[in-house]
Amino acid sequence: MASGASTPENERWMRAALQEAEQAAEEGEIPVGCVIVMEDRIIGRGHNRVEALQDPTAHAEILALTAASSTMASWRLPGARAYVTLEPCLMCTGAFLLARVESIWFGSPEPKFGACGSILHAPSLRGLNHRLEVAGGILGEEAADLMRSFFRRKREAGS
Repeated sequence: MASGASTPENERWMRAALQEAEQAAEEGEIPVGCVIVMEDRIIGRGHNRVEALQDPTAHAEILALTAASSTMASWRLPGARAYVTLEPCLMCTGAFLLARVESIWFGSPEPKFGACGSILHAPSLRGLNHRLEVAGGILGEEAADLMRSFFRRKREAGS
């Protein structure tokens, strides 16, 4: 996993993902946001909707991939870059691999479920027919602060 990829361009797209995460928090969802970018434009965006939809697959990444596939009229997204506020889980990393996404850029690591370096590095598993670049730490402190404040409010509310 690469780090130190905080370029102005990557920060620009991560800020859009952070806006999605903030919307998730406002809706009472775990604040994770994702945007899919291709050719200098957002082709898909999403934020967690697990509680609202009562669907364990309604992660920000999956919803953003669905939107991007719809925009491009194809489930294959070569050349697309995913910007996610939190390190993707195994399900979401697998979906990025299946969609042939070029790279995943994430903010904060996820020590319990992260599949891009924390508990495993799924993109480097042997036998896969697609490789993608992964880099973490882009506006990572902002993403972590959003997560911490969300859970602090939940604890204070007793939920």
